[in-house]
Amino acid sequence: MTDFALLLLLAGFQVKHVLGDYVFQNAYILEHRRIWGHPGGVLHVAIHAALTLPLLLVAGVHGVLFFAILLGEALFHYHVDWVKDGWINRTGLTSSDKLYWWLTGTDQMLHQLSYLVIVGLIASS
Repeated sequence: MTDFALLLLLAGFQVKHVLGDYVFQNAYILEHRRIWGHPGGVLHVAIHAALTLPLLLVAGVHGVLFFAILLGEALFHYHVDWVKDGWINRTGLTSSDKLYWWLTGTDQMLHQLSYLVIVGLIASS
């Protein structure tokens, strides 16, 4: 892939993230992501995987790398959200608490860094 195509792919992951974390999120998902194994959290990462699928297909990713990226992203995304949401719930943080925003910002940064890793893996394949 050209450098420009890789940048477009990264932009695609950022759009995908907004869709998965904001547009297609609902109260059921948000309430239950903190409970490990709950269908709400699983649904959340299934949405992300479904949105990642066309990006990988357009990028021409196939074989083991295709499945490794889908599984790796799902597991990473799930656990980043689970840790953050569990921490917020256990400590009773709200949007008026500085730590709430620190955790939320760190969560979003980790997701974005994971997309850099994914695009890097695709670039080096």
